[in-house]
Amino acid sequence: MTTEKGFLGVTPPISTAESTEREKEVTATLMEELRRQNTFESVEEARLRETVLGRVAAVVKKFVYEVSLSRGLSEAAANAAGGKIFTFGSYRLGVHGPGSDIDTLCVVPKHVSREDFFEKFEPMLKELEGVSEVSGVPEAYVPIIKAKISGIPLDLLMARLALSSIPDDLSLKDDNLLRNLDERCVRSLGGSRVNDEALRLVPNVEVYRDSLRCIKLWAQRRAIYSNVNGFLGGVAWAILVARICQLYPNATAGAIVSRFFIIMYQWSWPQPVLLKQIEEGPLQVRVWNPKLYPADRSHRMPIITPAYPAMCSTHNVTASTQMIVTEEFKKGADIVDKVIVGTASWSELFQKHDFFHKYRYYLQVIASTGTAELQIKWAGTVESRIRQLVMKLEYVDSLILAHPFIKGFDQVSHCITEEEVRQVAQGQISDLIAKRTKADIEGLDGASTVHSTTFYIGLLIEPKPLGAVGPRRLDISYPTTEFTKLVKMWEKYDEDTMGIVVRNIKSSALPDYVFDEGERQPKQALKRPKTGKGSGKSSNTSPDMPNKKRRRSETTQDNENGIPGLSFSSAMLHGETNGLYAPINRAVSEIKSPQLP
Repeated sequence: MTTEKGFLGVTPPISTAESTEREKEVTATLMEELRRQNTFESVEEARLRETVLGRVAAVVKKFVYEVSLSRGLSEAAANAAGGKIFTFGSYRLGVHGPGSDIDTLCVVPKHVSREDFFEKFEPMLKELEGVSEVSGVPEAYVPIIKAKISGIPLDLLMARLALSSIPDDLSLKDDNLLRNLDERCVRSLGGSRVNDEALRLVPNVEVYRDSLRCIKLWAQRRAIYSNVNGFLGGVAWAILVARICQLYPNATAGAIVSRFFIIMYQWSWPQPVLLKQIEEGPLQVRVWNPKLYPADRSHRMPIITPAYPAMCSTHNVTASTQMIVTEEFKKGADIVDKVIVGTASWSELFQKHDFFHKYRYYLQVIASTGTAELQIKWAGTVESRIRQLVMKLEYVDSLILAHPFIKGFDQVSHCITEEEVRQVAQGQISDLIAKRTKADIEGLDGASTVHSTTFYIGLLIEPKPLGAVGPRRLDISYPTTEFTKLVKMWEKYDEDTMGIVVRNIKSSALPDYVFDEGERQPKQALKRPKTGKGSGKSSNTSPDMPNKKRRRSETTQDNENGIPGLSFSSAMLHGETNGLYAPINRAVSEIKSPQLP
């Protein structure tokens, strides 16, 4: 499909030439590598996904019917009220892989509320045969229910249209459907509308899909695929690849991938990436406009959604994550250049990241609770705010960048004493606790299970200036205390059942679970601390619980951090509660700021 201008996009193509024989050859080897990397699902899984979606569609109709009756509609009107599902994300774009989730939008008529979605639809999903988990997050920026049905994960959103019924042939293309909707419904509809528009705006859908599949795998392997942590999410990567396809409408996937890295590495940010001109529409809603809105002007790597209302899909990008992504573009360009000339293979592009080998020390952010269901919500809340911690760390003197890892590590620990609960919540899980099973603690007084999720931020420190004398302070107490205050402002935060700890650890103290088998360097290569207390311990850099009583600051030496001459200033804090996390709250938590050698 082309526009009146004769081309797709906001500028003419760079080249309309067909790909060379060499580019066709490397495209064939790329597709072989993508199959070897297991990025395509089996025919059986594809059928299972269709079956699951069919079952969800039936539940949505039943849900709308039951709510309609409860609102006083007649049997006939309740039956006619309809309800329809739309997929979006990687599944809609046709680039999903085995085990990936299906982003699903449930469209309902105006008399069905968001409260109904979480109070009635969520329990109905739980009753479905083959459901293993269902968890609603109504307070999320885009309210969501996460579910797993017959082993297929789904993320379910709801949009309530200003219509009395939802016909089976409904299309979401019409901008007027957005009239009289609340902001959350407009955001929920956005995913599906953006995907449909992206597919409409690329010259060759198959080439687009193959290219995007490659870039997605690369971004995941390099640990830069995560909107929530300040990198680029699925929508942003989809738009970037679509833009390169517009610029080279007759190129093969191998050529598109090659041009992608060259162009994106050299892109003049904050020049926005657009698939079409930004349009005004029927709503009184904000459309991305840096001339009008200071917040839009602050976006570092603006990648703009093609569907009305145009939004920036990368507003979460920070100074640190922009540096990291740009570095990865450069590395990717170098590798693909070698692939084209035949001195490298595609597998090199998909090599695993080196995040846990890259830095001398790291921050651990540990979120913990006593139940699996509560942990999903608490860990999700903490993760959604880690970007704020990264942005605060970027202002710390001597810190070049703060590099957030794109996912948390979940653990379940079975504890038999309050002291063990305290240790686990502070990230100190001994081999004894790690090996203990649920059966081992059954019937024991005072025993409990702790669910914890640990997030990591790598810290890149400036080298010591030539001729500088004495230690330098890396004061991270302010960012970490502000961060813990921020997460505790969540309206459902309960200090008796939820733990939050931030601590800094040296690279040698990283736990084994962050490495693949055989990836870690042999332990004997590491220097043992003189204290003899075990190198796994390290310093808390934030209080676990509310800051109720502050004592005088004092300076202590901590050899366990493994950084010569590193000392800490610590402020003592207390909290007084009686729940599961009481031992943590009662314990003295220290805010520690390392001094650099």
